[in-house]
Amino acid sequence: MAADARHRDKNGEINRKHGNTLMHTLRKAYGPGFAPGFADRAKLGDVLRKLDESSLSHLIRDHEAGKLEQICAGNRVRGAGSEPTVL
Repeated sequence: MAADARHRDKNGEINRKHGNTLMHTLRKAYGPGFAPGFADRAKLGDVLRKLDESSLSHLIRDHEAGKLEQICAGNRVRGAGSEPTVL
């Protein structure tokens, strides 16, 4: 299914039920620097849980404010140890 055929809400955001959307797909829409440190094959739902974010809207807001890179970098430090990484 093409990205344009997906169900989107009024602001163009992919519907919340699509937690299986890959970072690769989101980077096409929001730029290659979106959610740095996460692999292209990482799923949106997993990234949201890992970053303790509630929605794609919050990720986009943080990305546009220039905060998402710092949040992701801080998560890599907190995630060090035996916890599996989402890279």
